[in-house]
Amino acid sequence: MTSSAPLYKRLLKLAAIAFLTTSGFAQATPKYDTATEGTFKGIVEEMKIVPPTGGKPVAYLVMKSGQDPAIQVFLCPKKFLDDMGVVFKAEDQIEVTGSKIKQDGADLTLAREVVKGGDTLTLRFKDGKPAW
Repeated sequence: MTSSAPLYKRLLKLAAIAFLTTSGFAQATPKYDTATEGTFKGIVEEMKIVPPTGGKPVAYLVMKSGQDPAIQVFLCPKKFLDDMGVVFKAEDQIEVTGSKIKQDGADLTLAREVVKGGDTLTLRFKDGKPAW
């Protein structure tokens, strides 16, 4: 029982973040803050598409970087990713440049650029304005 408790708590936390992210994006897209921008490398755990209530589906990644807790990375509207022809899957190694923010009490990174292999996906301009 004790070994399943951490997994259960982790899944519960991810569900709560997904809910908070969904409700947050339904209200307003979070604001990019260039003062909190950083670049970090990691491995994609999974890509999620969140259909916010009354809105269009958005894509975000659950990313693992070393022993740190999973990082929630907001990418962009799903349609923008589809138009760019980009797909992320588990175990992809990526480098993300983005702004770390709080959204409804949850930590979230708004991606400006994602590098996968030799490809760079630009999601926002240097000032943080969306490219979509």
